[in-house]
Amino acid sequence: MPPGVTTKTTELGDSRVRVEVEVPSDALEREMRSAATEIGRDMRVPGFRSGKVPAQVVIQQVGREAVLDEAVRRGLPAWYEEALSDAGITTVGDPKVDLRDLPQKGSPLAFTIEVGVVPPARLGQYKGLEAGRREPRVDPDELQTELERIRESLASLQTVDRPAGNGDFLVIDYAGRVDGESFDGGEARGQVVELGSGRLIPGFEEQLNEARAGDELEVPVTFPDDYSNQELAGKEAVFTVEVKEVKEKRLPELDDDFAVEAGGYDSLDELRSELEQRLERADEREIEMEFREAVVDAAVAQAQIEVPHELVHAKAHEMWRRTARRLSSQGIDPRRYLELSGKTEEDLVTESEPDAERALKREAVLAEVVKAEGIEVTDEEVADALREAAGPDASEKQVKRALKRARTQRADEALKDDIAMRKAVDLLVEHAKPIPAEQAAAREKLWTPERERERGAGRIWTPGS
Repeated sequence: MPPGVTTKTTELGDSRVRVEVEVPSDALEREMRSAATEIGRDMRVPGFRSGKVPAQVVIQQVGREAVLDEAVRRGLPAWYEEALSDAGITTVGDPKVDLRDLPQKGSPLAFTIEVGVVPPARLGQYKGLEAGRREPRVDPDELQTELERIRESLASLQTVDRPAGNGDFLVIDYAGRVDGESFDGGEARGQVVELGSGRLIPGFEEQLNEARAGDELEVPVTFPDDYSNQELAGKEAVFTVEVKEVKEKRLPELDDDFAVEAGGYDSLDELRSELEQRLERADEREIEMEFREAVVDAAVAQAQIEVPHELVHAKAHEMWRRTARRLSSQGIDPRRYLELSGKTEEDLVTESEPDAERALKREAVLAEVVKAEGIEVTDEEVADALREAAGPDASEKQVKRALKRARTQRADEALKDDIAMRKAVDLLVEHAKPIPAEQAAAREKLWTPERERERGAGRIWTPGS
């Protein structure tokens, strides 16, 4: 395998580093040939078929500097990730990348990275720690809520001869017009509308209250300014609505017949017992996650870590970007989310700084535990993680392809770091001593700023000491 990038790391203070990176000339030339081939797909050169212009000819036609510029643009993200992996650092916040002059043929490419890193931690005791662990408990209200959810799923709609009210369902035909003209999606027959659901244009459902079967109504509405169809956004429309039926939702009685319909249970008591066990298992999983966090936080409390505020703020920005990506994946515009919350991005970032600082301290401690315990991650463990992420239906061939792709993109190193951190948490939890949650909470109340200052001066304070 050709040699990769080489790096030299310099500490800058305040948990920032400068990484000097050198990309060997042969790697740069490979990227140049790849870039030239891509450029050649859109070139027409006499004597060569369209899209088949050799890389060397492209370089001659376009110029080495232009192709080199494109090659560096394409290759820099991968070289950046490779450099971080080679330097063995975990970054925090946005990096500052300084690319020097493009090199002559046969010379390596050099650039530098300045970026924040997870701060070092000086470990205290991390085995045999005490942490609160509550007992599983099923809230009767939660159990009743689950029963009501099942009742809702088994509800039936019965036609009634009375005016419609909130919670009723109407079967309607409608046709809408804007400025007297019909529009796409503005007409439907046999549409079922739940009054009070808020799923239709604001003001539409409210005007159907008190309607009866056979009524014909004119329903004027105004489309919201942020309506998904921009051609209709902000415009006034009038819908002609004919009410076909009024239906009310009827819930089944909570009895043994309901239990049979809900899943073939012999009695309502049996259904309740099954739901209670299911809720208890879910609570036990929640308790396990809480306990793991509490153990890590106990190890953090024993350690000495200095986290600059600038780094905390950068981490908080990272957390917001992750939230924004998650919102987008759910079809929610992050900008709209900010509007509804009445806050700016900077407001949310500042509010999340305590969580960001906690996350940095946890990462710092777990990274030191990985080093102290010599925790390693095997290729098989990486494959198992990819297999779990792929789901039970994934074939071994698909898992192997995912592993190969991860290695090509150097994503396997990040995955190894995540697995190592998880193994570090496993180790802390294995050696921890659970105590009643109430006892742990009482110990937390004994914390004072004076004791924290003592700890910062070198005396390691433990909860309850």
